[in-house]
Amino acid sequence: MIKVTVWMDPQDRMTGFHTEGHAGYAESGYDIICSAVSAIILTTLNSVEELTDDRFHLTQHQESGVIDFRFLDIPGTESTLLLRAMLIGLKGIQKEYGTTYLKIYTKEV
Repeated sequence: MIKVTVWMDPQDRMTGFHTEGHAGYAESGYDIICSAVSAIILTTLNSVEELTDDRFHLTQHQESGVIDFRFLDIPGTESTLLLRAMLIGLKGIQKEYGTTYLKIYTKEV
């Protein structure tokens, strides 16, 4: 199962997220859930890097599925929009395939 924890500050701004695990929907290379989640998250990360001036810290480990992403400052409007769009996409996958393969958590920091 893929676990995604989204960190929110007291003003309801996303300050980062952490992912871990693999969906286990199908064998490696054929897992459409893992592929979809990866595509959404990697597109979001690349978009934040290329389209905004926000600074962040990123740690990745492909085999375990760990991605740890944190803004170093308060995220700007563009980054906030990108992360909210990411969350909409992930929730759509969770709704379609269930929490057996993808669980999304929100944690206030």
